Amino acid sequence: MSKILMITGDFVEDYENMVPFQTLLACGHQVDAVCPDKSAGDTIKTAIHDFEGDQTYTEKPGHNFTLNATFADVKAEDYDGLYIPGGRAPEYLRLNADVIALVKAFFVADKPVSSICHGPQLLAAAGVLDGKQVSAYPACEPEIKLAGATYVTVNMDEAITDGKLVTGPAWPAHPALLSQFMALL
Repeated sequence: MSKILMITGDFVEDYENMVPFQTLLACGHQVDAVCPDKSAGDTIKTAIHDFEGDQTYTEKPGHNFTLNATFADVKAEDYDGLYIPGGRAPEYLRLNADVIALVKAFFVADKPVSSICHGPQLLAAAGVLDGKQVSAYPACEPEIKLAGATYVTVNMDEAITDGKLVTGPAWPAHPALLSQFMALL
């Protein structure tokens, strides 16, 4: 099976972090979950985003998630694929030059990458979306377009694949997103 890197961080969307991590493990893949400036055994806080009829999602405290690898030790060449969850974590992760370099390395090596919800904010900041068709949480549409990609509106339970990039709008897309991502591994 494949070895997958998951770049995550504080206030990542709980479902978009926990469900893919556990699903990929259950399917036999190795998943190393890392966060800059943290080591294996450290925890991050997650947030639960829900759709309750407001103009945007609501946010509630999620769970603590224990990282199982150390960010400083990872190299793209040691992995078969990259998964980037959404929530608020990509908002600050995109400011880290080491994270950006790591993301770019997966694209240079033409390895499968999957990202959901606000995760494509990190891809946009890395400059790897030019010419791609990308789905993301609808509020990310301007950034996707500014990054040179075509924003594709899909139902919340759908995902799209463009080459070796799989993206989706939110956690209801997990079945589609994960099956498309695993097909590329």
